[in-house]
Amino acid sequence: MIANHMLRLNTFFSNPHQYLLFIIIFIFFSSCKNENNNESVTNQTQVSISFERFDLKFYNQSPEVIPQLKKEYPFLFPKQFSDSVWINRQSDSLQLLLQDAVIREYPDLSNMEQKVSDLFRHIKYYFPKTKIPRVITLTNNVDYQIKTIYSDSLLLISLDTFLGEDHPFYDGIPAYIRKELDRKYLLSQIVEKFASYIIPPNEDRTFLAEMLFEGKKLYLQDLLLPDQSDEIKIAYTKEELEWVSKNEIYIWQYFIEKQVLYQTDPDWVERFLEPAPFSKFYLDLDNETPGKIGRWIGWQIVRSYCKKHPHTSLIDLIKIPAQKLFNLSKYKPKR
Repeated sequence: MIANHMLRLNTFFSNPHQYLLFIIIFIFFSSCKNENNNESVTNQTQVSISFERFDLKFYNQSPEVIPQLKKEYPFLFPKQFSDSVWINRQSDSLQLLLQDAVIREYPDLSNMEQKVSDLFRHIKYYFPKTKIPRVITLTNNVDYQIKTIYSDSLLLISLDTFLGEDHPFYDGIPAYIRKELDRKYLLSQIVEKFASYIIPPNEDRTFLAEMLFEGKKLYLQDLLLPDQSDEIKIAYTKEELEWVSKNEIYIWQYFIEKQVLYQTDPDWVERFLEPAPFSKFYLDLDNETPGKIGRWIGWQIVRSYCKKHPHTSLIDLIKIPAQKLFNLSKYKPKR
């Protein structure tokens, strides 16, 4: 009986095409099994986060609440400002209009609490020493440059920067910024701030190092937000994502021909890494391009490394120096 099975296996593997197919199928199912195992273990981690709605405690309240709020939230009340500043803010008509808009958009945060709890379950799985933060919601004059703030044990969320890109309060804000002022980007915003906090700073300021720093941040989203689409992770439209995918080899060729990988001129960062309506190749096609193309390339390099070194832990990955990661990635853009 055993001899018959061995004969069949030997016959099967004698065909190189069948053997290759077997290997591909084996790797595929092994990979799926590992991912499912990760999710299974992640689901065993219990995390339950409740938001503290500072915005509701502060606005539409009497000035008498301020002393108690200063005790509960001292980090929100800089000492150089007197109580009169906060009392005036409580009754400011524009602030009250903004708070009313927040209340209409977010009358209940239970669904968001569940999503953020799920995110931190994944964070605890990959980074076990991470503290579950105190999560506080507030309004902050639509300051879209600091939509969220993350520190070791604190997460601040400015709800007035997630009202939806077409909200009247965002009139006058450039479209490429306005499109991210939507709740669908909240989780990726949190991961970006968490990643900036936990990834060691670059040892050098080369364009390559800056690209891979951003690439690591995006790769963290791959694992911490496994159900999120790539469009949401990098805040691209479907068309923008298709454009960079189709033109990956040409983008890379441009960087190589211009010899930018080891340059430290901040102009390259501004042109290809900073949020912008489009990337600046200074070519006729610029208006067709999305911004942040350098971040997307850095993301593909990190993904290439992880495919070739699948057993590298996330904790180890974020510590790998840029040059070493790039060399080991064997990155080749898709044709």
